[in-house]
Amino acid sequence: MKQRIITGTLLILFLVTMLILPGWCMALATLISVGLATWEEYHALVTAGHRVVSWPTWVCLAVSIPMTHFFGAKVMVPLLALDVLVTVTIIIFREEPKLEDLSMSVLPTLTVMLPGLCLVAMSLVDQKAVEVVLLSLTFAVPLTGDIAALFVGRAVGGPKLCPPVSPKKTISGSIGGLTGSVAAAMIVWGISLMTCNEPTLAKLPFWWEYLCLGVLGGIVGQLGDLFASLVKRHSGIKDFSNLFPAHGGMLDRLDSVLFMSVLMYCYRLFAA
Repeated sequence: MKQRIITGTLLILFLVTMLILPGWCMALATLISVGLATWEEYHALVTAGHRVVSWPTWVCLAVSIPMTHFFGAKVMVPLLALDVLVTVTIIIFREEPKLEDLSMSVLPTLTVMLPGLCLVAMSLVDQKAVEVVLLSLTFAVPLTGDIAALFVGRAVGGPKLCPPVSPKKTISGSIGGLTGSVAAAMIVWGISLMTCNEPTLAKLPFWWEYLCLGVLGGIVGQLGDLFASLVKRHSGIKDFSNLFPAHGGMLDRLDSVLFMSVLMYCYRLFAA
């Protein structure tokens, strides 16, 4: 537990530093992190015996930051479409094309690359204060939920949430995690009220939107965590890698954040 706390603290300090620096720094850090998470998921699927095609995803990730910078977030759909199209073409023309290899090749595109591009897009928001608040929600809501679920689940126990996927997760932990996510969202709201001026506040969510994002973010964050557990169970591994001591790999840390990033990007898209 001590090693887990130390590693977690260092990761939080790194995240805060990235939020303070210019947006392109956060975008670059996001791209590197998403690249590591993508490699981990592909590696897990290869370990499970699938013949995946991954290079189209790497190409799309490499060009995502410059294209997003020059053309905006609207380039995400063409990038994803190109990735999927090239992957489909390669597998179709194999000597032994298999549908499961196609679905497993596209899975990281949808569950890691797409959310990663959403994070990149939010890292390049024009106004720095708006970027910081939106990214703070993206990280604080699911990560606080993870921590709350861990401690409440251990303290209370009780019926299991989804034993075929994650035998240790409990319903009490899930409720505690959801409560923690809502609390995190409202804390971000409170801090934004104290630190942002009126023009900036006008571009940020209303208090009830923070509440809704906390609830919905808590739910999708837990779904992201369960999805990662499903991939690991399918691949017969405990962690995606040993990159972070006592925490596992990059994807072990970002699983809930990636699902939350899609929610936040959708909110930003329709609220703008």
